[in-house]
Amino acid sequence: WIRPSWASCAPSWRRARRTRRSSPTPPSPSSATTSPPSAPPSPPPPPPEPSPPPRSDDDEDEEEEGEDDQDMRDPTPEPDELDEDIVESDLELDNDGVVHPDHDDAPQKMGDSSVEVTEESRDASQEAKGQAMEAMSEGKLEEAVEHLTKAILLNPTSAIMYGTRASVFIKMKKPAAAIRDANAALEINPDSAKGYKTRGMANAMLGKWEEAARDLHAASNIDYDDEINAVLKKVEPNAHKIVEHRRKYDRLRKERAEKKAERDRLRRRAEAQAAYEKAKRKEQSSSRSSGGMPGGMPGGFPFPGGMGGMPGGFPGGMPGGFPGGMGGGFPGGMGGGMPAGMGMGGGMPGAGGAPGNVDMGDILNDPDLMAAFGDPEVMAALQDVMSNPANLAKHQANPKVGPIIAKMMAKMNGNR
Repeated sequence: WIRPSWASCAPSWRRARRTRRSSPTPPSPSSATTSPPSAPPSPPPPPPEPSPPPRSDDDEDEEEEGEDDQDMRDPTPEPDELDEDIVESDLELDNDGVVHPDHDDAPQKMGDSSVEVTEESRDASQEAKGQAMEAMSEGKLEEAVEHLTKAILLNPTSAIMYGTRASVFIKMKKPAAAIRDANAALEINPDSAKGYKTRGMANAMLGKWEEAARDLHAASNIDYDDEINAVLKKVEPNAHKIVEHRRKYDRLRKERAEKKAERDRLRRRAEAQAAYEKAKRKEQSSSRSSGGMPGGMPGGFPFPGGMGGMPGGFPGGMPGGFPGGMGGGFPGGMGGGMPAGMGMGGGMPGAGGAPGNVDMGDILNDPDLMAAFGDPEVMAALQDVMSNPANLAKHQANPKVGPIIAKMMAKMNGNR
């Protein structure tokens, strides 16, 4: 037996070792059942949300205008008790003695007032009336009506005949017929106590308590009797309740109408105020978007590249120019007004000139200048001069524009 050398075995051993490393080892059954499954890989974190772009003044103004438009639209109004009808409560009245109206009955015969009444017809009318009174005493009401109708046709100018037949209709519980006769009696004689009495009693039978009380009081003032007083004791409480009930709800309706008018006035005032605020914000937005100072001076007050000399000069003369100028202007503008370039780069050719720095605070704090910047005429003149310096001379004679230009130039020259 010959023992192999380690050198001869080394290559095969290395090859086997490399093979074991490169080939995966299958899991054993025991390890598959006992070892827990590996956790799934965590998802990658979501990318950061992009930050919203900076909001500009115009975006805010558009949003405010959108909110204003939403507010100005008429939304569905919520129920308001001021718009609801007032529901009146029921009245508790004593309706004892109220009857069903006799409107379906044929109207009784009425006399012709144009007929000439003779002595014979008048006497015959009185005789028919006597027969009617006799029938009434016997309780024969229908017969009494027939006799009284004959009496009325014979003498249609007698208010007493109509009043008497009306009283019979009251006994027969025919208030509509009684009212027709009572009206005829009052037409003939406006002071007929029987006419007011019978009409008042008929209105009470129909439940017309206020009309009944009014007629019965009129009858009592002309010729008082106990029967009128007895009916009034029943009619007046009901009439008083009706009057107080109506006064109460008339007062409530008046108060509600006043509150509704006040509410509508306040709403119109709020709408007008909202419209004014919207217009004001829109005007301010327009001023900002045009780069002007609030109240005017859009585009700042630039003197780009010098103005090439100002022929004629300002009051007091302005020989020379603005050498050196204000190089580069005010970077970034000045908070809504005079943006980016109130400089005088290059200066105005000539000798002398203004100092190199201009105190803008001195200009902005001058109340006269700030008030002038809000004047459309002054701003138009300043813009005209800025666009064409040769137009300066024509604006110096303007009593409103000339002093403003002179004051601005004096401040730019360093004179306070």
